[in-house]
Amino acid sequence: MQAIRSILVVMQPHLADDLALRRAKLIAGVTRSHLHLLVCERKHDHSAYLNDQRAALSLEGYSVSGQQAWNENVHTTIIRELQAEGCGLVVKQHLPDNPLKRALLTPDDWKLLRYCPSPVLMVKTDKSWTGGTILAAVDVGNADGEHRTLHASIISHGFDIAALASANLHVIAAHPSPMLSAADPTFQLRETIEARYREQCRAFQAEYEIPDEHLHIAEGPADALIPITAQQLGAAVTVIGTVARTGISGALIGNTAEVVLDTLESDVLVLKPDEIMAHLEELVAQR
Repeated sequence: MQAIRSILVVMQPHLADDLALRRAKLIAGVTRSHLHLLVCERKHDHSAYLNDQRAALSLEGYSVSGQQAWNENVHTTIIRELQAEGCGLVVKQHLPDNPLKRALLTPDDWKLLRYCPSPVLMVKTDKSWTGGTILAAVDVGNADGEHRTLHASIISHGFDIAALASANLHVIAAHPSPMLSAADPTFQLRETIEARYREQCRAFQAEYEIPDEHLHIAEGPADALIPITAQQLGAAVTVIGTVARTGISGALIGNTAEVVLDTLESDVLVLKPDEIMAHLEELVAQR
């Protein structure tokens, strides 16, 4: 996160308190990043609003620019401007969709998480990050190279936010229930499953000096355990990865990051493997 030089902030003029801007200012204040304000709108002119925001931020000492744009839909507009401005992070306030609408249509924020070729911070609360708890969610059951790289990125970003906010980093890893039919005896007993997962966490525990009491290994589906653990710890931010599943499988199964977005009572930072981000950048460039 320290390497981010420009942040795209999705501004929503109809909101009385723009939480996304508040979070972006916190990050920029530490990283000295440039703030690029974006209003995704085609019907109404918000130039006066943007001018006021730019002027106020400039007086506070921030490097800032801004514009209003529209390209087909919200997530496409954000991604196009992200690429044009060379931003390394998107910050957007998330407002839950109506459950019926979500059942019929893929929410814009889900599409942003799937297709955006950079990390996305979804802001959900006004809870202070300072001195709080940062929760990093990893899937150590997937030990291929892509997931190992993603785990390192999740822990690294979680550690960066914890350092930025003088907060404590905790890590959650969900493991499957015991299966007597499993070929590997390790997966037949709850105790051996947990022991195996703890062992797989040792490398990043040692690298980032994460004590055992800050590592939470629990049995059950990740999309249920992550919100429960975040609530128990009072997490201010949850850092999670996504493989950016698209198409029919994405519609039927859903990515964990999308499923927990509405149930988490914390801000959510969503990351992708480098290979997927590079592929998404190529797709955007072809459009």
